[in-house]
Amino acid sequence: MDLDLTEEQHMLTETVRSFVDKEMLPYELEIEQKGEVPPELGQRITEKALELGLYAANLPDSVGGGGLDYSSLAILEREYGKVSHALHGFAWRPTELLLACTGDQIVRYLDPCVRAEKTECFAITEPGAGSDIYSMTTKAVQKNGSWILNGSKHFISSHILPDFAIVFAITGIDQNNGKPRKRVSAFLVDRGTPGFDIQIGPRCVSQRAYHNYSLSFDDCSIGPEQMLGQEGEGLDLADKWIKMGRVWVGAGCCGRAERLLDLSLDWAANRKQFGQPIGRFQGTSFKIADMATELQAADLLVMHAARKADQGKMTPADAAMCKLYASEMLHRLAENAVQIYGGMGLMEEFPIERLWRDSRLERIWEGTSEIQRHIISRSLLRPLGA
Repeated sequence: MDLDLTEEQHMLTETVRSFVDKEMLPYELEIEQKGEVPPELGQRITEKALELGLYAANLPDSVGGGGLDYSSLAILEREYGKVSHALHGFAWRPTELLLACTGDQIVRYLDPCVRAEKTECFAITEPGAGSDIYSMTTKAVQKNGSWILNGSKHFISSHILPDFAIVFAITGIDQNNGKPRKRVSAFLVDRGTPGFDIQIGPRCVSQRAYHNYSLSFDDCSIGPEQMLGQEGEGLDLADKWIKMGRVWVGAGCCGRAERLLDLSLDWAANRKQFGQPIGRFQGTSFKIADMATELQAADLLVMHAARKADQGKMTPADAAMCKLYASEMLHRLAENAVQIYGGMGLMEEFPIERLWRDSRLERIWEGTSEIQRHIISRSLLRPLGA
């Protein structure tokens, strides 16, 4: 990766790379087979991340976070991307949405998350509302000074059973140019609140030890102090998370792609057929050339978006291009790596098959490839009146 990094960013890269190599990668196959991270391993990873100053690195110094800029966070996400989300989830970031906490919310939610004492989840997706957010049906209605929450969420990702959820719900209907538009608000809902149930969802073929949860709310009563931000600001809050989340997906895809390229290079140089390394055959060497070229292009897209974010200039299209190209690049590299390894690429003892399976998810979560293409094309056509 040659991205004109500062000396501090080079040091960050080496620190995170060493952390991943020593504390996470050796356990990847074990947790994949078990379908979960042993609590003692997760705790050890978290403690090491805190010691290195990497935990909550995305939050500002003023709240106890690491205060890294977006370009440095892209480097962090890229290195973490080389290993299962189930493992690096214990070392990464609380959501920036928690910066909207005020008053007692800071003590109850933000501060404990910064100290790794609590974990949250981001609950917006529903069985009938994935990419189409305005199709959500979860509602919160005011009654006797409280909000009564009803509805369900699914595919809510977390490396561990969360302590509380940031739940998005309809709190009313507004008029927008004469058309009704759902008003969406965000709420902080603690696990254990009466009427709130959370269960582990179906096991996914990708990221097998990284859980998805199903949340249901049945006349769940929460106080007005549990609203995050102001009523109707839910989608504005969500958009900040989702937009940067797409850049982080792109960065993580680049990390996994680099791992695939390195593994493929090693195999091509050492695996022999017909009396010579298979890397000497154009069928293999040309694949490797394409892999290296596509990876560099994706890295440049990701860092371009991150640097624009640092300047306050990143657009939704920048983030969408990042996520679209990097996720589809990773898919192509994973396919090439399996082909280079041949049958061995599908064996559990090698990481290739895991990386191949995991790559499939990247084109779906944080907005499908189709959604990203819609965002990009809309940004180009709307100024022309189309």
